[in-house]
Amino acid sequence: MESIYGDHLPAMLETMNGLMAEIDIIRKEMTRSMDMDPVEHCLSRIKSEESMREKCRRRGLPESEESALTQIFDAIGIRIVCAFLDDVYTIRDRLRQLPGVEVVQEKDYIRHAKPNGYRSYHMILRVHGKYYAEIQLRTISMDTWAALEHHMKYKKTISGNGDLITRELKRCADELASTDVSMQTIRDMIQEL
Repeated sequence: MESIYGDHLPAMLETMNGLMAEIDIIRKEMTRSMDMDPVEHCLSRIKSEESMREKCRRRGLPESEESALTQIFDAIGIRIVCAFLDDVYTIRDRLRQLPGVEVVQEKDYIRHAKPNGYRSYHMILRVHGKYYAEIQLRTISMDTWAALEHHMKYKKTISGNGDLITRELKRCADELASTDVSMQTIRDMIQEL
């Protein structure tokens, strides 16, 4: 079976690696000015062939190179996990300024959490007018919640107490969001000293 990405995979990998290099520069510059790395960890991936084909099917799109590269915007994915809330927005601002990068879409699920409690900042970037990349920026707390929620939600089918579980997940997300605000406040107080 022919690749859903056609012959674009090497250029997509180059684009992804270029973005990761730019993020590394941002990290180093922020580390120099803040005396600490603002990023806990950063992951990148090219969406697998099967995952992209499944997403095309779910959206009613043909399983084609055109769909994968021009209709679905997360073939390239990067997740940046920061220690503090302010760092999420600082890195977002720096990403907006990258040469050759156009911000196509932004969704602030931190200030406007999803009903289940999910929080993250999502950006769709178009790099050099060619490839789309989804960037997810979040704190350690947000990343932990998302990982645990994913394991529970996708590993078992919930029956019976679904509403209670949904409320409890939302409560946990809200508690972690409150912790993020408290930790940011403590860091601000330390920096003022």
